[in-house]
Amino acid sequence: MNDEQLLRYSRQLMLPQLEVSGQEKLLGSQVLIVGLGGLGCPAAMYLAAAGVGQLTLVDHDKVELSNLQRQIAHHTASIGQFKAESARATLLALNPSVAVTAINHKIEGRELAALVAQHDVVLDCTDNFTIRFALNAACVAGKVPLVSAAAIRLEAQISVFDARQNDSPCYRCLYEEDAEADQSCAHNGVLAPLVGVIGSLQALECIKLLTGVGKTLAGRLLLLDAATLEWRELRLRKKPDCPVCRD
Repeated sequence: MNDEQLLRYSRQLMLPQLEVSGQEKLLGSQVLIVGLGGLGCPAAMYLAAAGVGQLTLVDHDKVELSNLQRQIAHHTASIGQFKAESARATLLALNPSVAVTAINHKIEGRELAALVAQHDVVLDCTDNFTIRFALNAACVAGKVPLVSAAAIRLEAQISVFDARQNDSPCYRCLYEEDAEADQSCAHNGVLAPLVGVIGSLQALECIKLLTGVGKTLAGRLLLLDAATLEWRELRLRKKPDCPVCRD
């Protein structure tokens, strides 16, 4: 690291669990973020600020006025721009030393599998079960850790699905393919700070996966009721008959 990096990341370098070796792991890491909305915006900003070397942003939607209540990487002047491009500009303004790639189209099939395989961690910041299942399958096949979260109304959840661990469940162990499809903020609403809290936790879990610091949420589902600010934790087990991750 050069002098500027030592100063920029000095507060992280002070942590005995991280130090220089952990920061160098972050600088050499590649993270894929799918969805640059309420969850993806704070997650991407914290990962860029923390010094993750390469970030790939995927979102085919464009910024709308109704997004600005919670999607903090976008601005009024960003309305009409692709979310991935708008977020890329914000991240580079925050930390110009981070390499940021924006993908403005839907990814699926072989392209999705290849993209997942090129990264160290994947963040699922979407609100669509079809995409979530596809991401999960690609992560299981490529043995790439997946940090998945969701937030709606006043409720949120987050977990880590780490296919590198033989006993770790996958997203498909938690949800059936016929899960309720209409679970978007556009139809149900969401309180703005809630997605900020959960998106920040996605960044935290990602950093832990990249550096080996602490214990991740693999095998655990963390639930937040924002109305009462009560947290619950559920233990998740791998389903022996899971069509995606069964041995």
